[in-house]
Amino acid sequence: MVASVTAADRKTVEGDQSRPGASRMVPFVIALFFAWGFATVLIDTLIPKLKGLFDLNYAQAMLTQFAFFVGYLVFSIPAGMLLARVGYIRGIVSGLVIMGIGCLLFSPAAALGTYYGFLIALFIMAAGITTLQVAANPLIAALGDPSRASSRLTLAQAFNSLGTTIGPLVGTALILGGGVATPDLKTMAPEALSAFRRTEAHSVQLPFIGIAVVLAVLAIIFWFLRNSPAAPASAPANETNSSSFRMLARPRVALGALSIFAYVGAEVSIGSLLVNYLMQPTTLAATAVTAGHLVALYWGSAMVGRFIGSAALRRVPGGAALLVCAIVAALLAAVSLGTTGTVAAVAVIAIGLFNSIMFPTIFTLAIEGLGEETPQGSGLVCLAIVGGAIIPPITGVVADHSSLALSLVVPIVCYIWIAVYGILTWKRIVDRKPVART
Repeated sequence: MVASVTAADRKTVEGDQSRPGASRMVPFVIALFFAWGFATVLIDTLIPKLKGLFDLNYAQAMLTQFAFFVGYLVFSIPAGMLLARVGYIRGIVSGLVIMGIGCLLFSPAAALGTYYGFLIALFIMAAGITTLQVAANPLIAALGDPSRASSRLTLAQAFNSLGTTIGPLVGTALILGGGVATPDLKTMAPEALSAFRRTEAHSVQLPFIGIAVVLAVLAIIFWFLRNSPAAPASAPANETNSSSFRMLARPRVALGALSIFAYVGAEVSIGSLLVNYLMQPTTLAATAVTAGHLVALYWGSAMVGRFIGSAALRRVPGGAALLVCAIVAALLAAVSLGTTGTVAAVAVIAIGLFNSIMFPTIFTLAIEGLGEETPQGSGLVCLAIVGGAIIPPITGVVADHSSLALSLVVPIVCYIWIAVYGILTWKRIVDRKPVART
């Protein structure tokens, strides 16, 4: 049954400062950003563990990111449709429950000691996070002054980065604390190999079980908030089924989705390979634990940049900030590619600082002015997060056939495109309509 929403009752997602309780809901929505950031970045410490445990090459190891981020391709549009039917808050509750189920599936995956079990758990977890992304990004933009939507979303993303900063430290302690064990496939009997993998995989379970508990608490909180007047109404469900892809006719939305695709692909590629990159003799020759701690600096610098960006974006046009950050990120990747030792390590870690404002800025630029169609636009833009499934395996293939350093060419190309999108939105080129011929 489709609920009818009158024009008088319908609230656009671009913000309504008179909506009661909006400011009180902001901390709870920000908690969502922290939770999925923490959970997502654990994959970076999971990759070297599984790579060694299952004797994978880089392309195979990147299937973890493929299994996770392909969920955005599969679930983003259905998540937008779900939001249109049940609203933002109930959509968030659904996402938290699904994500929690995915986290709990790490236990049977570890008990079985199979690589594909982990990939399935990651895929289910991604379904929940996709639903949260589609709901929470436009919701945080709606809870306040619409002119400060980019600033508010950047602040929320700063807490997402706090989660991605703490996550590698926890992952390093619980997942990589015992080192990266590689079985001798030539000498170990199948039974011994299976037992070895189950034992080593056991260390993966604990952090994800802890996340599932936190998600359950958040789901209960949002369930009690489900009737809050603070949340804006979603678009009517009968307007959502096919209109998401019609958004591609809008250059700002379509090119924004492509930019999200490129950004997530670049960020995830670097984060995924960073532990192995820093362990190389030509970089720092770091241990797995030390490299895992340094990954926290990569994500931590993004957190610092987002807190700074939240304030700066109140005064600086989003497109201009995006242009500068993308150019600097590309240059840092090029420096790391062309050098060795400490310089290469510092340059690649510093990319995180300039990644900081890219996602929230691209997102708000892409959905700007969509009004009641924001859930569809949000779903389409979140669908482009599938770049995290496509670009990292490409980066892994380049690494397998050349070197980890040369694989940085792939993120560099991504950052160049993001810089172009910054120019297009800053100068409002994508908003210009062709002059009609007489």
